Amino acid sequence: MSLTGVARARDLPAAAASAPLRKGEKLHRLTMWATTFGVVALLASLIIKGAGYYTLSLQERPFSPLHPQLRPSGTIGIWLGIISLVMFGILFLYPLRKRWRWLSRVGATRRWLRVHVLFGITTPLVVTFHTAFRTNGVAGLAYWTMMAVVLSGVIGRYLYAKVPRSLTSAKVSVEELEAQTAALAARLQDQNFFPAEELIPLLKLPPAEEIRRMSIFRAIWIMLRIDLARPFRVSRLRRCALEGTQLLTTLGGFLPSHNREVETIVGNLRRQSRLTTAIAFLDRTERIFHLWHVVHRPFSISFAILAGVHIGVALAVGLR
Repeated sequence: MSLTGVARARDLPAAAASAPLRKGEKLHRLTMWATTFGVVALLASLIIKGAGYYTLSLQERPFSPLHPQLRPSGTIGIWLGIISLVMFGILFLYPLRKRWRWLSRVGATRRWLRVHVLFGITTPLVVTFHTAFRTNGVAGLAYWTMMAVVLSGVIGRYLYAKVPRSLTSAKVSVEELEAQTAALAARLQDQNFFPAEELIPLLKLPPAEEIRRMSIFRAIWIMLRIDLARPFRVSRLRRCALEGTQLLTTLGGFLPSHNREVETIVGNLRRQSRLTTAIAFLDRTERIFHLWHVVHRPFSISFAILAGVHIGVALAVGLR
């Protein structure tokens, strides 16, 4: 397989990737880090405070001095429920943004998606502590429905990353992809540091006809396997160029080295490998992504209904 034969990509040019962050992007990232730190701090404090309580059986918990605080309707449990509700409200803004025109004009799509992913990961953790690890009744059904939404969301985010997009999150046309990848393929061809046969393993893919015949689950598995193998293949490539203490400081090639020429080639090759895979599986990915929408949306709606029922019941019985 030649380098030109697999020259497909979706990354932005290196100049765009290294451009300084704008003020709005810096604020966005700072907010994301602050939110992440806040949730981590909250969860850490709950683990430290309630480790002894959460490990008790349901029969023993009422006798614990922490029960009035940490049970779902306790003083802390209620606040965790309120925080979870607010987080869910933020989480559902992303799909609502597609329907409400005025909201679609606020902020960039990629930032909304980052927030959606962040809250999609952290909200279930807060909810888990709100339930005090009790998953029975309507609340338990809502909880496991939520976990199904989270799992499908993780799969959806992985598939979303496989569809080439521009900075505005619009799909990139094949012509644009070919224009973007021409320079990258040329750089890989012109490099003289690694022999071509050393680069091929990172660019090797199943034949196009075989990909077209793959089932949905096999296509996802092959893409995942290629992505998981990529860091090991990159580290092997680095080890071919590094020696002595450099092998130790890079943990056997898994971390970047101080050799600028090696890292430039490795970076270009990594992008080429990632994007070549995305393009080779593009048709399958778009089909799976469409099917994912059919599955993810009912799960989300079902969870919203069950969560609403749970909150209504809790309010009706006085949070007992």
